[in-house]
Amino acid sequence: MKRIPAVLRASLLLPALSVVAQDPHATWRDHGGAADSAQFSSLTQITRENVSRLQVAWRYPIGEDKKYFFAPIVVDDVMFVMGRGSSIIALSATTGREIWTYRPPQDTKLITNRGINYWESKDRVHRHLLFASNHALRALDARTGKIVTSFGDQGSVDLKAGLDRDPKAIALVQSTTPGRVFEDLLILGSATNQGYGSAPGDIRAYHARTGQLVWTFRTVPRPGEPGAETWPADARRNVGGANVWSEFTVDERRGIVFAPTASAKYNFYGADRVGANLYSDCLLALDARTGKRLWHYQMVHHDIWDYDAPTAPKLLTLRREGRVIDVVAQVSKQGYVWVFERETGKPVWPIEERPVPATDMPHERVSPTQPFPTSPPPFARLTFTVDDLSPYLSDADRTRFRDAILAARNEGMFTPPSRRGTIQMPGNNGGANWGGAAADAARGTLVVVSKDMPCLLRLDEKPPAEPNASARYESAFGFMIASDGVSAIKPPWTTLTVYDLNAGTIKWQLPLGDVPHLAARGIRNTGTHHPKVGPVLTATGLIFTGTRDKKVRAFDVENGKLLWEHELDTAIEGIPAMYEAGGRQYLAFCASAQAGLTPATQEPIRGAYVAFALPEKR
Repeated sequence: MKRIPAVLRASLLLPALSVVAQDPHATWRDHGGAADSAQFSSLTQITRENVSRLQVAWRYPIGEDKKYFFAPIVVDDVMFVMGRGSSIIALSATTGREIWTYRPPQDTKLITNRGINYWESKDRVHRHLLFASNHALRALDARTGKIVTSFGDQGSVDLKAGLDRDPKAIALVQSTTPGRVFEDLLILGSATNQGYGSAPGDIRAYHARTGQLVWTFRTVPRPGEPGAETWPADARRNVGGANVWSEFTVDERRGIVFAPTASAKYNFYGADRVGANLYSDCLLALDARTGKRLWHYQMVHHDIWDYDAPTAPKLLTLRREGRVIDVVAQVSKQGYVWVFERETGKPVWPIEERPVPATDMPHERVSPTQPFPTSPPPFARLTFTVDDLSPYLSDADRTRFRDAILAARNEGMFTPPSRRGTIQMPGNNGGANWGGAAADAARGTLVVVSKDMPCLLRLDEKPPAEPNASARYESAFGFMIASDGVSAIKPPWTTLTVYDLNAGTIKWQLPLGDVPHLAARGIRNTGTHHPKVGPVLTATGLIFTGTRDKKVRAFDVENGKLLWEHELDTAIEGIPAMYEAGGRQYLAFCASAQAGLTPATQEPIRGAYVAFALPEKR
């Protein structure tokens, strides 16, 4: 690919600080668009009236039979993406031409592949792209793609250090999701492994220029710290998780970072972590400059279902009963929307602690109650019985799923995992996932993409690793997927939901996408299958999404009317980018995902980044 000359590179990096300061939603400089994770664009060139005229403006092929779901960011007129061997690539945002490429070392086995962070000093002398690979935080010079050797130790910071564990014993600590930049800090989460003995999920902030550790919030507290009483005495030494593997959100005006934490580990059996396990499954509000806890709300006590909240919290301003309320809204795998006042953590609508089923597993102690939001209504189905089986199942699949449902425990969302099997609905990979929501803060509009994906959990005994140690249990769980790759539950499998949070109501809801092999038989409007899709909402009232059926679509936010769609060569996942460059408004997708779940429904991946724009005026 022809490279852009150095003189032109400089012209593509003109100062844009005034635009960012005036309206961060007019650019797309951070994961999800801006620090508030709104996935919202204030650009107005593309409207309801002209969206049908969108056309491909440029295409950058990445090839490889490999899945990517990288969310592009754009700084000035330069787009940063990932492709070809997990390289980080700078492209012209107007043409898709390659400017530079950073190729990671051949021994790179793990890299932040969902997005990247950008930071610059106030004078723009230092401009860093921040990412992690092989459990180290790294910085590239955004102008050249070269490693910044003054960052950390010759360009890297060891993420396994400082976790109260032997770093050599830590199998996994690096998330594949980027962190969040606030002022001169990069606030970073982690992805601890899912099993016993995983690392604690400390939230850490590093100086974005030097890599120096600035603060740490311990989500598994040390003895004597607040929350330690909700764990066994030695939990910090041998129990992990409670990590933010997904997305942070920052209220820049208040200096608050909102962090949705995951479950403690092991995910499905917690006899070695008796207690509520703060700060797992919480929405945490921390002082972004110091890491001090301001408030928290635990959405699942002693989680043994992997019911974390993986979607970025959304910041909105509501008008209710004569009040103007700044809120943070968190959507979850269970299909709930949790809404809190931003400064205090007070729920906007009542949340009730209700009795839940008891466990039948030895040594396990579940919480007798769990919290249930009373409003807004859930965006996903919360139960799955034989009456909900899909009409499109084969006879063999129908019999198999019917027998499994009837044999399993199935007493609602918080039915504990068991030896006989437990039905989970919408499932631990259901509901909303990373990138799965967008918000128009001023109008109180929340957009959610979700999937209904029932799961069957069955616990099997694992022999103890050491003599005299207690037996452990691991889950032989499986998603209830038919032989043709679709869910056992009747459609819709993926849903697009729009809320008016001023009223606490759903404005409309519809199936999002199709399953290609069913659509070929005339079976449509089922919702696509197993997506991790990020919507983008615009000030002109449009919702844009891409899906696994290879299509990008635009909907009217007011009524759900489909206004435009375009089919690409490859399936789409992740968060698109919307930006303005050279006087044109663009919408860019990473089209590099598998169309189906099973070998029979998968196709070769011909990956590419594809940007759309209105026709150029002549």
